[in-house]
Amino acid sequence: MSEALRLLVVEDNDSLRQSMCIALRDDYGEVVGVERGDTAVARLQDAGEAAFDLVVTDLRLPGEDGLGVLDAALARDPRTTVIVMTAYGSVETAVDAMRAGAFDFLEKPVDLDQLEVRVRRAASHRALLEEVGSLRAERAGQHAAQEIIGAKGSLRDVTELALRVAPTRSTVLVTGETGTGKELIAELVHRASDRRDGPLVKMNCAALPEPLLESELFGHERGAFTGADRRRTGRFEEATGGTLFLDEVGDLSPGIQSKLLRVLQEQEFHRVGGERALRTDARIVAATHQDLESGVREGRFREDLYFRLHVVEIRLPPLRDRPEDLLPLAQHFLETLPPRGARPKGFTEAALAKLRAHLWPGNVRELRNAIERALLLGRGARIDAPDLVLHAAVAPRALAGLPPDWTLADAERALVLDALERCGYVQKDACQRLGVSRRKLNYMIRRMGITHPSWRRNRGPADPDSGKIGQ
Repeated sequence: MSEALRLLVVEDNDSLRQSMCIALRDDYGEVVGVERGDTAVARLQDAGEAAFDLVVTDLRLPGEDGLGVLDAALARDPRTTVIVMTAYGSVETAVDAMRAGAFDFLEKPVDLDQLEVRVRRAASHRALLEEVGSLRAERAGQHAAQEIIGAKGSLRDVTELALRVAPTRSTVLVTGETGTGKELIAELVHRASDRRDGPLVKMNCAALPEPLLESELFGHERGAFTGADRRRTGRFEEATGGTLFLDEVGDLSPGIQSKLLRVLQEQEFHRVGGERALRTDARIVAATHQDLESGVREGRFREDLYFRLHVVEIRLPPLRDRPEDLLPLAQHFLETLPPRGARPKGFTEAALAKLRAHLWPGNVRELRNAIERALLLGRGARIDAPDLVLHAAVAPRALAGLPPDWTLADAERALVLDALERCGYVQKDACQRLGVSRRKLNYMIRRMGITHPSWRRNRGPADPDSGKIGQ
């Protein structure tokens, strides 16, 4: 056997089809024969069936012609190699097929020796394309990894894991605290994969309420709800052939979790208000700063969805655990962020000492914001300590009054209360300080039974969505 390839032969003449399958089966893995064009198209479009590497099809077929088979094969996987067969005197039609993407054509009556030669040539062409694609993806991945500060140091294991998993179709879960750079890892996985020429579609799952989030993810039909005056394409459709990055996946509601699970299992979904199942081959890279295992134990996150997402986990360490990256990152932001006037030449020793002493609860994002502010408001030739406005971490004051035998639940409640008090019970500010979404903060407030007079005064005794907390 030459190669383990999966072949589809489409020919309505039973005797010829069987002879072709027998001739090819000796040298290749699996050879499937069908007699109708519409049957071939259905098998090519079936998300539950493995893709065919090579298709040999007649151009004149019942149900659907060979051009329709060609289109379906290339739509499923552009790397599929297609050979068309045409009757003598119909070479023009075969040329049209090659313009549409066919690799080669074979005139009838079919010579089986010639068929084997054409198929062998097509298989070699496909192998060459895959090798070239693999080398390009490797180079693109290495270049993308070099752009990540710390890729040669403490983040080396992280970037190496991302590069190893990138060429596969496996779902990736990127975890880490808010601001650690999870989106950069998603971009690295995409750029180092064979989908790098396809779209990278990004979606923040914590940014929208459930009805709007469902429409954003899956799209909607015209008239599906009030205001739906036209059909909308969702993120899964946009990401077909590419990668869909789902940020803050831990904030998904139970209803959206169920629909996402179906997509991961069946590779199909329905638009809101739609009846027809749509297929997608989008590769999923998800990210969260939450502990999804705890979410599963507490019943907030589906266990089956967790295992579907947790095929490969890439965990990003916080900035405080990789101090060797702090100054290179600061220098990178100094050189790349736009200054107000002349670009400062560096940092004073006092500024460097201040950077080293800070705990960076907001991680790389906090560092970037601090350097950007210093570039805009600083006036000296170098950034000095007063130019760096660094916010104190919440934890020291919040945990100071806890009893000696405090538990994790005690600490969590103390942190939430401290953030609310510091922010005047304004939810959006408390969310930024804690690094959580509004939905997550509201959930914690209800679970902990936290109340405030302004909430009761505005709407009710336990309504943190009203009054100041809703701002």
